[in-house]
Amino acid sequence: MDEKNKPSDKTSWAIGGGVLLGLGVGFVFLPTSALAFVGSIIGGLGIGLIIAAVLSRL
Repeated sequence: MDEKNKPSDKTSWAIGGGVLLGLGVGFVFLPTSALAFVGSIIGGLGIGLIIAAVLSRL
């Protein structure tokens, strides 16, 4: 397949971006609670998966 005709798959970028966003938000909650830190990472992963599902339909 040519580089011109290669489909661009942005779903992995959406998942990784969601995890990094959750990590950044988690560092705000880290001094308060470690459980909130882990929860925000899992929440970021969930948001990334939802965005990836929407992007795969486009």
